[in-house]
Amino acid sequence: MAIRLAGKPVSDALQEELTERIGACRDRGVEPAMLLIRVGERDDDLSYERTILKRCEKLGISVRQKVFPEACTQEELTSCIREGNADETIHGIMLFRPLPKHLDEQKIIRAIDYRKDIDSVTRLSMAGIYADDPKVFPPCTAEAVMRILDYYGISPEGKRAVIVGRSQVIGKPAAMLLMKRNATVTVCHSRTRDLPQVTKEGEIIIAAVGRPEMLDASYFSRGQTVIDVGIHFRPDGTMCGDVKYDEAEPLSAAITPVPGGVGSVTTSVLLEHIVRAAENVVK
Repeated sequence: MAIRLAGKPVSDALQEELTERIGACRDRGVEPAMLLIRVGERDDDLSYERTILKRCEKLGISVRQKVFPEACTQEELTSCIREGNADETIHGIMLFRPLPKHLDEQKIIRAIDYRKDIDSVTRLSMAGIYADDPKVFPPCTAEAVMRILDYYGISPEGKRAVIVGRSQVIGKPAAMLLMKRNATVTVCHSRTRDLPQVTKEGEIIIAAVGRPEMLDASYFSRGQTVIDVGIHFRPDGTMCGDVKYDEAEPLSAAITPVPGGVGSVTTSVLLEHIVRAAENVVK
């Protein structure tokens, strides 16, 4: 039976560490704080917002919320971001996306100071990841993958890692983080020829293709570590990932569940980015 790479112990350990780091910031006169910007009332934004607020309250991270109507203007949003950039008591800025179609999302994102870009949405942040710049924050989900591997003692060093998915949010930055840890990385996607043969040759598999239960038993070989980043809902309302868990689990040495895997660590990584940004102020 495969080791179940549950996210909760990873998240709990990180939050315990953050409690000490937040206390150290306060001792030096800095209160970690974030600016949370939401446009409209999307159900998924509201759900994630509730999770962030609950976690921040538990840890003692200050949150300033700015909620705009869906019909807000470009200038209203960019002005809010610029104010957050200039406010020395704000350490991280998070903007819920996607934005309404009448807004130029990329232009608005570019207004965020990369030093406060805790969700890694700006071009400067992405460039910094590829340049191995320690001052930038990697995308939270990609970093959550690494946190899980570290917690369970699965070293990428010298191993063949196969990533299925090439997005800017997960696939590409995860490849950079794995290469930084001396893994040999292959980045695949839905159009890779003989994809099952490629994934079978990996020792660590990161499933981030964005297709529900696409990777069945034919994609795996025995003894692999499988990290499933996908989050989807079946017609009956139950949640699944990119991997057919029941088929992959018997073959795997270790595997993340969905739900209860990577997603539960992602929010904790976001909070760690806020604390790290606050620490950068007191250094």
